[in-house]
Amino acid sequence: MMENIVEELRQPEYTGENRCEACTATNVTIAGVLGLLLSRKSRSAGVIVVGISLTLIYLRGYLIPGTPELTKRYMPAPVLRLFGKEPEADVRSGLSPNGGSELTDRSDNMAASSTEGSDIDGEDLDTLSPEEYFLSVGVIEECDGEDDLCIKETFESEWTDEMTRLNDGSFSAEDAAAALGLGGEDREFAIREDEQAQQLKRDQQVIGQWPSRAALIADIGASRVLESWDTHWTEYEPTEKGELLNGLRLFLDTCPTTEGEIVFREETVESCCSSHEVIAAVCKDTDERIFEHQMA
Repeated sequence: MMENIVEELRQPEYTGENRCEACTATNVTIAGVLGLLLSRKSRSAGVIVVGISLTLIYLRGYLIPGTPELTKRYMPAPVLRLFGKEPEADVRSGLSPNGGSELTDRSDNMAASSTEGSDIDGEDLDTLSPEEYFLSVGVIEECDGEDDLCIKETFESEWTDEMTRLNDGSFSAEDAAAALGLGGEDREFAIREDEQAQQLKRDQQVIGQWPSRAALIADIGASRVLESWDTHWTEYEPTEKGELLNGLRLFLDTCPTTEGEIVFREETVESCCSSHEVIAAVCKDTDERIFEHQMA
């Protein structure tokens, strides 16, 4: 009976890894004040109220309903930083360390002459934008008849075939880690799935997160194909690969899991303590997000 009551009260979306310390601290303070006021009339009543309040905060993440939403909207940035919560969007961009890609506009002043077919090493990669990199290895090219960049048909065909194999079959966390350059002995990888993200964990630590299974499939498939297009691909750091793969998803025209249309729209990304507007590339028929970029 008691176990059923506890499970009814528990709210995983606001506890554990998702707990907002600022919310918890605020509610603990409220519980303490309530207990102190009641204890003036009855010490035992004050102790009971504090005990019940702390139990509710532990199980639910808050005492006062609506606290998480109020915190996201009104909690000042300096207060969030005190609890180690940077008020930046929790943009799910794969292995990218900065939460976004430089690929914000495919047609931003790209020099068509560039370096298609050239060989790149790690030092060259540091000086190239994602667009310049993909042009240099021949993955993208100028579109016919319009001022824009398009993915090369031969690469797109190989990428689509790889994504189809991944979607139709199954892949493990170790497969994902190996494709992204994260392999290694004595490492334990796992993929954690929920409605908000696909997280890749190494030894219980989150090392990358994607907005959907479709986005993760796109990155694994692209990484595998790029090994034959860039002889130095396996030498790059995982975070370098992550930024490039995150940007490459912008060139997808069809959803990796359904082959349906991809559309762009404004959406909201929420973390434990904040919410932010993003531009998202979304599978029209399933609402799976392929790409996210925080709005200025």
